[in-house]
Amino acid sequence: MVFNKESLKKMFPNLAKELECEENKVGIRSVRTNTGTGENAVSERLVHYTPDVIDFVRRCDNEQQAEEIIAYLEKRGELERQYAERLRKQLKEKGVRSFGPKKEADYYLKHGEQ
Repeated sequence: MVFNKESLKKMFPNLAKELECEENKVGIRSVRTNTGTGENAVSERLVHYTPDVIDFVRRCDNEQQAEEIIAYLEKRGELERQYAERLRKQLKEKGVRSFGPKKEADYYLKHGEQ
């Protein structure tokens, strides 16, 4: 199916607006015709990485959210009681940012490609 610019705008006005918008553009630095080569080039830095309680706490905005994460993982048996208590003590005394800076959305996508 072939579209010219005007018919695209009429049929899909929001899509046309997004395509013309400058703020959401992603640069393409290379093109691979062999998919196997492309797959092998993908970063392996975070391939088999499983986030731990600290990773989850670093996504929290406040102490209440962090406490919910700790309680949930402790209830599921993924945290030992003593470790959960140490985390709660640090949370209460030093705050949620004592575990590290907040991890933004898409953290693993952005940092896994380095």
